[in-house]
Amino acid sequence: MKRFNRRCVFGMMGALACSQKPNWIFAQESAPIDQLYVDDGLDEACDRAIDYLLSNQRTADHIAAGSITDRGHEVALTSLAIMAMASLGIEPSQPNRQGHAMRAAIDFVLREHHQTDAGYLGSHDGSRMYGHGIATLMLTEMLGMGASEAQNRAIHDRLEQAVRLILASQAVRKSRRLQGGWRYTPGSTESDLSVSIWQLMALRSAKNDGLDVPSEAIESALEYLRNSYTGRFSGPASTGGGFSYTPGQSHPSFTMTAAGLLAMQVCGQYEAAEVAAAANWLMQNRPKVSERYLFYGLYYYAQGMYQAGGKFNDEARSVVASLLLPRQRRDGSWMSPSGEERNVGMVYSTSLAVLSLSVRYHYLPIYQR
Repeated sequence: MKRFNRRCVFGMMGALACSQKPNWIFAQESAPIDQLYVDDGLDEACDRAIDYLLSNQRTADHIAAGSITDRGHEVALTSLAIMAMASLGIEPSQPNRQGHAMRAAIDFVLREHHQTDAGYLGSHDGSRMYGHGIATLMLTEMLGMGASEAQNRAIHDRLEQAVRLILASQAVRKSRRLQGGWRYTPGSTESDLSVSIWQLMALRSAKNDGLDVPSEAIESALEYLRNSYTGRFSGPASTGGGFSYTPGQSHPSFTMTAAGLLAMQVCGQYEAAEVAAAANWLMQNRPKVSERYLFYGLYYYAQGMYQAGGKFNDEARSVVASLLLPRQRRDGSWMSPSGEERNVGMVYSTSLAVLSLSVRYHYLPIYQR
């Protein structure tokens, strides 16, 4: 028996019961009739995954109470787990186990000593600018959705500092083709696409929230994205290609092409030639279990192809389900087949798996069309 889509259930509950929600909750597009019901297998897989994530939450008597992690990087991984829960419609104000867990997780990220005076969220847990971008994006998505007025104020205050850090880091002098991007540390003079996309998505989401994000910062980041594209254009035509890790590389990768596709869409570049070329490249280069960063890539792939719509969304939905659902472990987790990803832990891979599978619920504002 198929179950009602969570988005519809929580959307109706929110409209009736939660006047403090931001306007985007009420402005979400109506789901097509064929998406009002979801496959039980996918829905139940997400339920099991959330149970796994919550089983890794530190209890009140632990020094890191509220965190959700199994391999360190507790600020970044807790933020990723919070986004996974939010993608299924879970809210910190809900009076149940999931709501209480989410509230505690947000409180953990908001602890004062997790952010430096300069606003950096990637120092305390060693996650560097990766973690900073993830935590900042999470805070932008949860702004106005906190369990209390005090939690919402704390989210806003941390967020303002975190956004300023991203802008200051982007402004560090770099070579021309690296301008507009970010690297591992705030003061780096280098850039790479993987780190840059987290910062760009955080900035775009913050701008959607009404925070002070100069349009020039978004435009500069978009120029860096274009420099990372590997194909060539002749008028409206493309020789075919995707995105690479750094400008100047000639070969696209699955992970970076999926990431570049989503980043450009998030910034409103739906009709850009690079977007069409990247979506077509991903259709022709279907991801495999052997991908070096499978879970990381699927996260971007599912969201980006959903944005592309039509045959691209249909393809990605089928591919993601076929790669993930049969490989979920009994405890609800996923373990990456790649040693590099496996070293980050199963909270990481499980959170990304949920974010990949939950695309059709389209709860998180940053990923809505």
